[in-house]
Amino acid sequence: MNRPLIITDCDEVLLHMVVPFREWLDETHNVHFDMRERGFAEALRHKDSGLPLERALVWELLIGFFDTQMHRQTPIGGAVEALGRLGEIADIVVLTNITERHHRQREVQLASHGLPFPVHWNQGGKGRPLAAIIAERQPGVALFIDDLAEHHASVADHAPGVWRLHMVGEPEIAADVAAAPLAHARIDGWTAAEAWIAARLADGPAPETFPTIQGVSA
Repeated sequence: MNRPLIITDCDEVLLHMVVPFREWLDETHNVHFDMRERGFAEALRHKDSGLPLERALVWELLIGFFDTQMHRQTPIGGAVEALGRLGEIADIVVLTNITERHHRQREVQLASHGLPFPVHWNQGGKGRPLAAIIAERQPGVALFIDDLAEHHASVADHAPGVWRLHMVGEPEIAADVAAAPLAHARIDGWTAAEAWIAARLADGPAPETFPTIQGVSA
C-alpha cells in the first residue's frame, strides 16, 4: 500500500496572506482592506472615497501582490515543524489557487521556508484536481486541508473518501469564519491539527457518509 497523502492549501494554512496583502494595499495603493468581510467586493475600498474597488482592479492588485510581494508572506505558527514531523509518515503536496505564472515562484517561496513540497496550481474548485492527484498517486489514505468552505464541498463531491480539515490559520480572521459544513473537523492551530491529522491517517480512508463536524481548539 502506498504511503498516506496530505494535500494542503497554502495561503492561511501554511503562509500568512491576507495580513501582508492588507499592509501592502495600505502602504502602496491607498486601499483599505476590511478583513472581516469575506468577499473582496466589499472588503477592498478606496481610502479617500470609501467606495469599493472595481472588480478588475481587485484582480489586478491580487496578481500584483503575487508578482512582487510574496516575500512578505511568513509561515503560520507551527506549520513548518508540524509538517516536518507529518512528512515522516505521509507524502505532502500543495494544491493552491494561483495562476500558472506563479507556480514556480510558489515552489521556491515554500522551499525557502522549509516546506519543499510539490506544488499544484489551480483555479476554481479543488475537487477535480485533488481527485486527479489521488488517481495518480494511489495513496492508502488521503487528507485535505483548506481554509475555504467551498473547496471542502468540492472535495466532498469529487473525492468523498478523503479526510477534510478546515483550518483558518490567520488569527485576525479565524473567529469570523464559520466552520465549513462539509469538513470533518475545524482546527485553526497546528499543534491540535497535527495530532488530528496523524490519527486520521492511521484510521484509513474517511467514511463517505457525512459526519457531524468536530470543533477542536488550537
